[in-house]
Amino acid sequence: MLRTNLATRPFYNERATHLLIGIAAAIVLAITALNVIRVVTLSRHHTELSARTNADRAEAERLTAEAARIRRTINKDELALVVAAAQEANALIDQRTFSWTEFFNQIESTLPPDVMLTSVRPSFKDGATHVAMQLLARQAADLEEFMDKLEATGSFSTVVLASQDRTEDGLFRALIESVYARPDPADAAPADDPSTPPAPGSGKPGGVEAPPASAPQGAQPQRGGGSR
Repeated sequence: MLRTNLATRPFYNERATHLLIGIAAAIVLAITALNVIRVVTLSRHHTELSARTNADRAEAERLTAEAARIRRTINKDELALVVAAAQEANALIDQRTFSWTEFFNQIESTLPPDVMLTSVRPSFKDGATHVAMQLLARQAADLEEFMDKLEATGSFSTVVLASQDRTEDGLFRALIESVYARPDPADAAPADDPSTPPAPGSGKPGGVEAPPASAPQGAQPQRGGGSR
């Protein structure tokens, strides 16, 4: 029996080759389809963002123009009146929350025996309470002691001696200014009405200048301070 192979070329399994080529083509087509879908999605997203950016830019330009128009129509004099009225209203609110009782408790606990408080003037600015106090003392050292004690309470800061002179009776007359850190109104006792003058004999000047700053001949400051 003849067993010689007379074929001029070897035999290949073409079916397996075609199957592999088909699988590879399917993978390439799937990857291409995914890329196309992604490109389309990104392009659509870019278009939406561009449209939104243009809309926001147009709205910003419209608001800028509207603000400029409003500024041109504002009467500066009327605006100044409104601002002044707001500041006055804020000052009235601050006065209502100022506790004279708490303030004089602080003064009474720090005033040296030979120093007399003759007047108190509180003022309210930028959310801070500024207090100017007029005092009479036998010696300048007593005034320094009083200022040190005020700062030690923690309720007074920036305590400065604004002015000082001598009366005809040889007493030291001084004006002390400070910033008073008022306690929280929610925790403090009900505030005294600053518009109501203190009762006679209460010993509280109530923000009103005391009678003559110079003491009569031979008069001595009261011990314990205050204008009692």
